[in-house]
Amino acid sequence: MSEKISIRFFDDREVRAVWDDEHAKWWFSVLDIIAVLTDQNDYTKTRNYWKYLKAKFKKAGVQLGSNTNQLKLIAADGKKYKSDLLDYEGIICLGKTFPGTKANRFIEWFTYSDDSIDGKSKSKAYALFESSFVNSFEIGTAKGLQQIHAYLFGGLYDFAGQIRQKNISKGGFQFAVSRFLGETLAQIEKMPESTFDEIVQKYVEMNIAHPFMEGNGRSTRIWLDLIFKKRLEKCVDWSQIGKDDYMNAMVKSSVDSTLLTKLLKNALTSEINSREMFMKGIDYSYYYEENN
Repeated sequence: MSEKISIRFFDDREVRAVWDDEHAKWWFSVLDIIAVLTDQNDYTKTRNYWKYLKAKFKKAGVQLGSNTNQLKLIAADGKKYKSDLLDYEGIICLGKTFPGTKANRFIEWFTYSDDSIDGKSKSKAYALFESSFVNSFEIGTAKGLQQIHAYLFGGLYDFAGQIRQKNISKGGFQFAVSRFLGETLAQIEKMPESTFDEIVQKYVEMNIAHPFMEGNGRSTRIWLDLIFKKRLEKCVDWSQIGKDDYMNAMVKSSVDSTLLTKLLKNALTSEINSREMFMKGIDYSYYYEENN
C-alpha cells in the first residue's frame, strides 16, 4: 500500500486517508471516524469503543463492506501506530450504525463528489508535487503567482491566471484597487526576500493585493512555500497551524503581522522534499478556505 496520505475535515476534525495504488482506492482511519461520530477527543476511549463495536458487529454477523486493513498512521505525538482502516463502502456501513443527524450529515459529507471546482483544483494541486511545471514557475514574482493560479484553476475558471479587473472585498476589508493593481504588484515584486521576516512581509502585501477574483489564498500559500524553499531551504508545515489561528492572523496582518510571523516561524520545517509534507500542506490550505 503506497504512503499517499490525505487529510479531510469534518466539523474541524481530521479524517485521515491513505491511497492504495494496488487496488486504486482510499482507505480511511476508523478511529478518526469514530471520534467524529462520538465527538470524542480521548484516544483510549475512542479505541475501546471501536473494540466494542467490532465485537458487537461480529456477534451480530454484520459485515462492514470489507475487512479492516491495518497500516501505520502518524498520530498527534508524531509517532506512527498501526491503525484500522476501512474502504469507502466500509465507512458508509459504519456510519449507518450511528443514529442521529450528525451521522447523516457525516455520510452526506463523506459521499460528496470531488467533481467540484475545489475538488478538481485540489487534485491538480496534489499532482503539482510530481509535475515538472513547478520547476518552471517564477519564484517571488507576480508572474510566478499567475502561473500557479493558472495551473490550479485552468479549465475551471475562465479567469485562471488573469489579474482581476474588478474591485473585491471580504468581511468589509477592501483589497487593492483593481485600477492600480498592476503598479501594486510591480512594487511587491521589488520587495526583498532574503530573510524570513522579509518573505513574510512580502506574503502579507500579496494577500492585501489579492490579484485574482477567486483562489488567492490557495495559490499564494504555494507561492510563499516556493520562496521559502528557494531562499531559506524551508517550507511551512501547515498542519501545525490551526484554521482559526491562521484566519485570525491573516485578518490582523494588514495592520500588524506579528501574530502571522510567529505562527509561520513556529511551523517552519526543512522537509522541503517530503511528499507527505507537501500533501498535508495542500489539505490544510484547502481546508482554510472551507466556508470562508
